[in-house]
Amino acid sequence: MSSKKKDELTSFEWKVLRTTAGIPLGQTRSYKWVAKAIGKPKAVRAVGQALNKNPFAPLIPCHRVIRENGALGGYAGGAKRKKELLQLEKEIVQKLRQRP
Repeated sequence: MSSKKKDELTSFEWKVLRTTAGIPLGQTRSYKWVAKAIGKPKAVRAVGQALNKNPFAPLIPCHRVIRENGALGGYAGGAKRKKELLQLEKEIVQKLRQRP
């Protein structure tokens, strides 16, 4: 998690975080998808940089953003932790679907 405070985020970074906050539990989206969703389709790397500054992780789930090819990509908490969070979320969703 970044030491950057929420009041120091740029408007671009806020757009990235708002969009990322809307990714449903147990699902992923690509950096490219986020870039397109905020109207900046060529800003894929900037999206990754903005997510690296996320002061609200894991509440704003930047771990749900992966590379377009399905690879995990970066995560401030480390790739192992990102993989664990994604797996945990998939298990939660699966269990929720099994309940009456």
